[in-house]
Amino acid sequence: MTFDPEQLGQPKQELAALLKELRKRAGLTGDRLARRCNMSQSKISRIENGKAQPSLLDLERILRAVAAPPEVIEEVITLARLANTEWQDLRSLRRRGLEKKQTELAALESSSTEFRFFLLSMITGLLSTPEYIRASLAHSPTDVTKTIARKLERQEVLYDTQKRFTFILTEQAVRWPLLSPAAMAMQIDRLASLTHLPNVKLGVIPIAGYKPMTLMDTFTVYDNALATVENTTGVVILRDPRDIEMHLELFSTLEGYALFGAEARALLTEWAAVCRS
Repeated sequence: MTFDPEQLGQPKQELAALLKELRKRAGLTGDRLARRCNMSQSKISRIENGKAQPSLLDLERILRAVAAPPEVIEEVITLARLANTEWQDLRSLRRRGLEKKQTELAALESSSTEFRFFLLSMITGLLSTPEYIRASLAHSPTDVTKTIARKLERQEVLYDTQKRFTFILTEQAVRWPLLSPAAMAMQIDRLASLTHLPNVKLGVIPIAGYKPMTLMDTFTVYDNALATVENTTGVVILRDPRDIEMHLELFSTLEGYALFGAEARALLTEWAAVCRS
């Protein structure tokens, strides 16, 4: 099955229809399948109607109960992975209003406790100065006044000590000259100051040195339950546990490349000084 971002909603219904068909082929009523799977009949009904997304454990139980052949199991797993993937393209986000995306992110940050950010080429809004945020939105064809305000409001979450943040930024992300040298120095100073927050772990990956792995995208993992992957044209939202685990493994490797604490502050201070020279 090929990956088509514009059709990512379709596999949810295909998965539901396939599971319903497999149950009928096995000669089982919803109630009998529910008993075999140790689930409620209402849950089976919601899954078959596409109103509930089955977990991997749910799928394993159902596939075992209907004695699905290997080729069907593979198809179901593929559909499940796509059903747990959502594509948000930038054009659609702009039509809806970028500030609405900020509201969604604020809700996600409110309901999550642990955050892991890998920033490949830009500084995320949570760490940005107002000038940096404004410059990052400069080419938007729509009014971004509300979006800037919402991004700045979201930064309050960094001071909630019940939440834990780990940010890993590449040297390119920190030093890309989006602003004038003086303004970039202030932005880098802000990064250095945030390393002192007790619930924030901020690391930088310098270009120098041997790093036998290349990353192509910026990504964030929320509470081991959801990952977002950003590129120039939009955001992919991943909920499949296998995709989340893969990004957690990548993040762990990247932590090994990064400098934290006093070492990170020293490097950031050096880069800010270059901007001021």
